[in-house]
This record gives sequence, C-alpha cells and structure tokens, in this order.
Amino acid sequence: MKKKGVDEFPFCVHLVSWEKENVSSEALEAARIACNKYMAKFAGKDAFHLRVRVHPFHVLRINKMLSCAGADRLQTGMRGAFGKPQGTCARVDIGQVLLSVRCKDSNSHHAQEALRRAKFKFPGRQKIIVSRKWGFTKYNRADYLKWKSENRIVPDGVNAKLLGCHGPLANRQPGRAFLRASS
Repeated sequence: MKKKGVDEFPFCVHLVSWEKENVSSEALEAARIACNKYMAKFAGKDAFHLRVRVHPFHVLRINKMLSCAGADRLQTGMRGAFGKPQGTCARVDIGQVLLSVRCKDSNSHHAQEALRRAKFKFPGRQKIIVSRKWGFTKYNRADYLKWKSENRIVPDGVNAKLLGCHGPLANRQPGRAFLRASS
C-alpha cells in the first residue's frame, strides 16, 4: 500500500532485467496483475507496496502488408514504409529494475514468489534481487536504523531525508550534525 510510511515496510526486492530488449505495455500489465494478485492473496492487500519501475513510452509501428489476390497492385512495398502505431513498449537495459516490492520482513518469501511468478510474463531473462536498502530508500538497513536512533533521518512519504551538516549556524549545536527539533 503506497500510503504507508517509510518505516512500515523495511524489506525490498527487485525484478531486474538481464537482457537489452523491448518490454511491451501488455507484458508489464500482466506482470503487475500477477504479482499484485499473489501478494494480495497471501500477504494481504494492505501488506505491501508494488512499484512498476519502467514506463512504456516507445511507440511500436507496423507496415501492414496485404495478402489477398491482387494485393501487388495496391501495395508499394518498402516505398513510404513508415508504419501505423501498433502499441507501446519500454526500452530496457541490462541491470534495469522492472518491478519493486516493499513489505514487512515476515512477508519476504511471499514477495519473492510473487516476482518469480511475474517473471514468466516477460520475454528474455530476469533475476530476482533482494535489496540491502531500507524499503524504497537509498540508505542501507544498518545505516537507516543507526541514523533513526540518532534522529538524523526524517521520514518523507515512502522515502526519507538525511539531515546533513549544512545550513544556518543558529540551528546547529557545536560539533553536531543538524538534528530535527525533538518536540
């Protein structure tokens, strides 16, 4: 559930593409449905947050050829072969994340199984990689817990902000990083 804060779902797992290819919008939707259905059934519909990390912006075109009798009189072959739009796809590189799921540690095996089932909806090879980060943040789990105990990290929706050592000197204690006012 995307409205849950950053502290609710510490576990994160990714489905990563292992080939350079085009992934159709239909394949992305089928994988999203398969993953969502499995997680809703076994973990509960409010116990996870699924994010599709690629977007199908690339338009695929087709130059339709006629195959009926007398078609050679109507067609021009490769003259003016710019086709009509047929669908959309996402251009995917090696190592690019396709889907991400964040959940509680107790549902980690369900998230991995959901992504394994979603893998079958895509062409090519994919790998399921368990993240070392805390949820969808860019911070490692150990660092996140340490900074949270020191009051150096501020929740920001599904992400978090690290308070640094920059800013007005009036807000800083000598020899300390900027901290959120403990109120």
